[in-house]
Amino acid sequence: MDLALDVSVSPRHLSFVETGRAKPSRGLVLRMAEKLRMPPRARNAMLVSAGFAPAFPERPIDHPALTPALAAIERLLTGFQPFPALAVDRHWTLVRNNAALGTLIKGVAPWLMVPPVNMLRLSLHPEGVARRIINLGEWKAHICHRLETQIDASGDAGLAELLAELRGYPAGRAGDRGGDAIAVPLIVEVGDRRLSFLSMTMMFGTPIDVTLAEIAIETFLPADAETATLLLQGN
Repeated sequence: MDLALDVSVSPRHLSFVETGRAKPSRGLVLRMAEKLRMPPRARNAMLVSAGFAPAFPERPIDHPALTPALAAIERLLTGFQPFPALAVDRHWTLVRNNAALGTLIKGVAPWLMVPPVNMLRLSLHPEGVARRIINLGEWKAHICHRLETQIDASGDAGLAELLAELRGYPAGRAGDRGGDAIAVPLIVEVGDRRLSFLSMTMMFGTPIDVTLAEIAIETFLPADAETATLLLQGN
């Protein structure tokens, strides 16, 4: 009843739509998708299942129409320097990154950097960043939990395959996040130093393109004063 009132139809009609006794209009499908806060890809799928054309375009990332958005992403990533930041698509494929990312991925196996680069594989593979992550056990658990949530929301088979792959990697050391931690940090060894980061994710607020809607900006900000000082000093 609540959804019916929200989309301006009777509960009876919505019930008929749910049971297949009535066909929804394109407008009703779009209103339901809006009220249910479905992402653009899911809205397109809902429209197609109802016999309508998709409402949101899905352009490749290098399409001219997305050039302004990519330029904005690059400016944002540059603005986070000297702290690492990157942009990934819905499958965690690297789209763009700033120069500071080199601090995190230094020393990974070259084959892991051959495009398309999957950042979760790069992070947790034994030949990737994993061998320098102090708290690999808890960081892996954190990453897998995020991926599980994403799979629950999308039903994406490709992500499910990626999760199975990541779970097969060695967990490594559990680490010690410290008693005053507010979130799971990423703690990595860089030479003889230990850097601690907190990750933050940002997405476009009002995208009208499926590809752009699924771009996530991942930033790694200092979790302690020592890390901040070392990065700001360029060490």
